[in-house]
Amino acid sequence: MISNQKTRRVLNVFILAMLNVSIMLSLRTLPIVAELGLSSLFFFLIVGVFFLLPCALVSAELATGWPKSGGIYVWVREALGDRLGFFSIWMQWVHNVAWYPVILSFIAATLAYITYPELAENKFYILTVILVSFWGMTLLNYAGIKISSRASSIGVIAGTILPGIFIIVLGAFWIFSDRPNALTFSSEKLLPNLESLNSLVFLAGLFLAFAGLEVSASLAGEVKNPQKNYPRAIVLAAFITFFVLILGSLSIACILPPNEISLVAGLMEALERFLPSFGLSSFLPFLGTLLILGALAEVNSWLISPIKGLHATSLHGNLPPLFQKLNSHGTPTHLLFFQAIVVSFAALVFLFMPNTSSGFWILTVLSAQSYLIMYIMMFISAIRLRYSKPHVPRVYKIPFPHKGIWVVSFMGIAASIFTITLGFVPPPHLDVGSPIFYKAFLAIGLFIMCAVPLIIYQLKKPSWYLSSSKALEEKEYDL
Repeated sequence: MISNQKTRRVLNVFILAMLNVSIMLSLRTLPIVAELGLSSLFFFLIVGVFFLLPCALVSAELATGWPKSGGIYVWVREALGDRLGFFSIWMQWVHNVAWYPVILSFIAATLAYITYPELAENKFYILTVILVSFWGMTLLNYAGIKISSRASSIGVIAGTILPGIFIIVLGAFWIFSDRPNALTFSSEKLLPNLESLNSLVFLAGLFLAFAGLEVSASLAGEVKNPQKNYPRAIVLAAFITFFVLILGSLSIACILPPNEISLVAGLMEALERFLPSFGLSSFLPFLGTLLILGALAEVNSWLISPIKGLHATSLHGNLPPLFQKLNSHGTPTHLLFFQAIVVSFAALVFLFMPNTSSGFWILTVLSAQSYLIMYIMMFISAIRLRYSKPHVPRVYKIPFPHKGIWVVSFMGIAASIFTITLGFVPPPHLDVGSPIFYKAFLAIGLFIMCAVPLIIYQLKKPSWYLSSSKALEEKEYDL
């Protein structure tokens, strides 16, 4: 059994850090942040202190205390019981149902932008790219996490980090030259208008941009020396993500005024204006290709990690036996197939969306709200485990015994609740149609996402448990 476990540890610090970066860092987020202008620095500070820091610290403590595959499911299950453990991993997974079509539509629009721009407005083209790319990545993950994680690592370096640095360099040259600057540098611009919630609504997109540090914890059982390497990897990933998002968004803001930034095509629009000024117009197709590669790497990273966590719940009878199946590479193929079917149906929504940016935003908010509910469960579990499982050794522990965990977790809980509530406020610069429809769509969507796992758990049957005790023993080291 021990040798079997060792053969599974195929991820080192660098690969895990790049996997975390590909999970968190998405250049498609830059236009959302660029809408905030110079005040984005204020928002980055808020998100960094009240969300990213608590997530990193709590994830590091929980992952080094319970370094097993399953991630959020294992943590919440140990603290609050199996029902809420299943609920938490479900919320981590289901938020992607709204998110996958959004990021894949960005890929489709970018591809059209560098080949045949008119296709970007063709809904059937967008749908085709979504389905082909997602099913292709699903098949890639059938080959196992080792091949999948390497593909993501290569993709995030070539398609996210390098283009991100390139955009930052262009922005720096633009700012320090005599070219017109849409970004006003003044102390007054650093602070948003806090008298109105309208100035804060894009916080939901910013919170989602930094979400995901805990996702790779579901792969902790496949990390070399997880007690030391997991904290190192998430610190490195958080630093890279923070650096690229801050400077990249300011680069776009210096060339595109807020009212001209498209949430879907803003990145390519900025490059289209940047490159001719530096005599680099011919680089646009190449950069667009790299951006597509980076977005595919991001989707690929999200595609398997929550599924591995969700599979852990099936070994405790929370899902039908059909979803317990693993192939020879240790991949839960039936769950992957089920996920691809659900995402395919969700992608059909694009056929009925009148406005790409507003559709992009409302799905982003729904994804963020459902994900933040999971984070609330994670922070509560961290507090609970300090009291209920004090004997479990954690290589990393948040300082100041009980006061530290309460302060850090409360900051994360308060920030999550505030952002969930804020998501119901329509953004001022987007035409989202009827405000009543906007709020109702989010409220009903969030209710359904929360209700389904509780209903499934209530209806589960004894036959859903593994039929063979030997099979359970083979998986138990992993739970």
